[in-house]
Parts: sequence; C-alpha cells; structure tokens
Amino acid sequence: MFGYYLQLAIHSLRRNPVLTGLMVLSIAVGIGASMTTLTVMHLLSGDPLPGRSQHIFYPQVDAVPDGKPHSDPPDKLDYTSAMDLWRAKRSDRQTLVVSSPVKLFAPGVASPALMTSMLSVHGDFFPMFEVPFAYGTGWSAEDDGRHARVAVISSNLNDKLFGGHDSVGKTLHLRDADVRIVGVLKPWRPSPQYYTVAGGRFAQGDTASYYGKPQDVFVPFATGTEINDGHFNYFFCWGTPPTPGHLQNAPCVALQLWVQLDTPAKVADYRRFLADYAAQQQALGRISLPGNARLSSLMQWLDFNRAVPADVRLQSSLALAFLVVCLFNTIGLLLAKFLRHSGEIGVRRALGASRRSIFAQCLTEAGLIGLVGGLLGWALTLIGLWAVRQQPVEYADLVHLDLQMFALTFALALAASLVAGWFPASRASRIAPAIQLKTL
Repeated sequence: MFGYYLQLAIHSLRRNPVLTGLMVLSIAVGIGASMTTLTVMHLLSGDPLPGRSQHIFYPQVDAVPDGKPHSDPPDKLDYTSAMDLWRAKRSDRQTLVVSSPVKLFAPGVASPALMTSMLSVHGDFFPMFEVPFAYGTGWSAEDDGRHARVAVISSNLNDKLFGGHDSVGKTLHLRDADVRIVGVLKPWRPSPQYYTVAGGRFAQGDTASYYGKPQDVFVPFATGTEINDGHFNYFFCWGTPPTPGHLQNAPCVALQLWVQLDTPAKVADYRRFLADYAAQQQALGRISLPGNARLSSLMQWLDFNRAVPADVRLQSSLALAFLVVCLFNTIGLLLAKFLRHSGEIGVRRALGASRRSIFAQCLTEAGLIGLVGGLLGWALTLIGLWAVRQQPVEYADLVHLDLQMFALTFALALAASLVAGWFPASRASRIAPAIQLKTL
C-alpha cells in the first residue's frame, strides 16, 4: 500500500512543479540554517573527555582573606592552597596546571625564535586526560620531584621545528634554560580546552577563546615555575605581589588543580577532605570563610563557566525559530495544494477510499517533500559550515558535519515535513465526497 501511496505522491508533485519547488525550498532553507547552527552547538557543547569526564574533578577553596561572604569561590587556587592539596595526594591522579607565554628556539635548527605558550603540569596530566603521543612519552613522578629539565611538545611545534620527524632526545631552549624533549604529541584538539577553562562568569558570553589550540610546550610544574619565573599571569590578586609574575607567596590566585577520583566513595571522601582543609586553614588564620569550598565534576565546571559562546546559543535559537517559520509556510502551501485537488479526493472517497487512506496518501506526499528538502538542506548545511570555517573565531577549524549530525539532518527534515503535513492531510481526509461530486 505504501508503494501505491508513493506513486500517487510522485505523480501529484510532478503535476505542480512550482508549488513543489517552493515547499522543498522552504524545508531546505529551514533545515540548512538550523543544522548549521545545531552542528556548531553540538561540536562545542559535547563531552570533551567521553568515558572519563565523570572521574575528573576540579577543587576550589576560597582563600581571599577579606572576610566578606562570596557566592562562589575563586575560579583558581592560590599557591599555598594548591600546593597543600596537591601534596596531600588524596586522589587517584592529580596535576597542577598553569600556563604562561615563553620564548623558545631549537639549537641547530634554522628557525627563528618563537613566542608561544607553555603549560606547566605534573606527569599525571597525560594519562588523566588521555593525551595521545606520536613519539616518546610523558615524564614520571620522579621527574616531577627532581625538577627534571624535560618537555613534551605539540605536533604543531614538532612540524615547525623538526619537519614532523621524531624529535625525542633533541634539545629545546626555553627562555634561558635547555630542556630535553621526551615526547611529541599526536594532533590533539580538546574542545573546549577544558583544563584551562576559568572565568566564564566574567566573560559575558565571549568564551570562544576556550576553543583555541593547545599549548605547544608541556614541562614539569616545578621546572616551569623555575624557567619562567616572573612571567606568570594572575587570575586576580587581593594585594600587591612583592615580585610581579612570581607564583610563590603572591597574594593572588593563579593555579588550577585537577584530580581523578575513580569511585563515588572517593569523591565523597575528597569533599570531606576539602571541607576539613578549609576549616583547618581557618583555624590557622589563613582562610576567613571555610564554608566556601567546592568540588565540581568536569562537566559541572564547564556548565558553570558557560563554555559554549553566547552568540552560538543565540544563533541556534534564531535558526530554530526560522525553521518554525518555514514550517508554517510549508503548512500553508500543502493546505492550498490538497484543497486545490478536493474534487479528485472526493472521487477517491466516493470510490471507496477511507479517510485513513486519504490521510496516509497526503502524509506520504509531505514526507517525500521532506526527504527531498532534507537532501537540499544537507547541501545548504555543508555550505553554511564552510562559511563558519571562514570566520576568524578560535573554533572555526573544528566545525564539520559528523555522521550523527548527517543522520539528524534527514531525520529533522522528515519529522518537520510530517509535522507540517499533519494538519493539511487531516483537512483533506475530511473532505465530503458528495459535495465535491456535485461540483464536477
């Protein structure tokens, strides 16, 4: 029966090519606009660490000594709190994170010195965040402890300096120190760059920078603070640092701590530990309000920082509203088309076709329009995504149509056309055959 309805639908659509074209175009434009923005939204709002994000947590402690109640603790930790929590070793894995600009060059390589970004972390950073390696590995806890002069570099920097060849064992000159390369990353693009996300509540929706490219150089935390001392940026300070750019003893927050907790019991235990630590520091007179400590999961932390840029969310809402307008336009065109053929429908009803048959036939025609519109909408989506990739935004090179969104394009087009066709098909199925036969 469906094959018969399909034949009737094709025949009906061919009889009115202009009207059919307008309906297909209406569906296609709505689908193209909405899928372009939904694809960007999908890419920017997904889980950046699927399968592991539920084990990654971000501790916060309010060490600001002003005695005023704060709704939220600072987005980063002061040096004393960060080191205390890290030295306690109450998690399965943990790493401190602080980024800074650094000048570097490779001895013996005919390439000018570069200003790039460096991330100072602990060795657990790489297995915690499943960072992929092309050559070599990260460093060990012993390397962290003895402030080893080693480094891991990005594939991008390896391509620039060493032509993409295995550079493990080669030397890199960072500011005034030499470090030995022990690992080279594969192309790696976390989206967003979750391990440095902070300050989203002060960004007023402008969070596109969270989707920038990862740092080019990774060094042990203590090594980085030694090599680049005096060149670190603070998140904020409640006093004047005695030595600008120096982390130790600065009245500022600048560091991030990430911990891996593999079981719910360990999460609960770490929360108690964090509260106890804040209470202990209050007793020592260093923290004025101990109740403002927090442990967020990775996804909670990204939600708190509203990682997806506000303009992307706004564009998605507007595109969906535009799709609704296109659907109303399609409803009007379908209604006009079906009612235009009321006489034909009346004859079919008089010959024994049931209301259900007329309804199914009309809905099949609407679905066919949706599928053709989805095909054209898919082409428009590809054009829209190409246009997004031309924009000067950090996430532009991430934008592409994956298999999931490809399938959603046609599912949405079919669903939209069926929704649009429901009312016109219902009206057509209620046409009284006797009245139509009198008019023939």
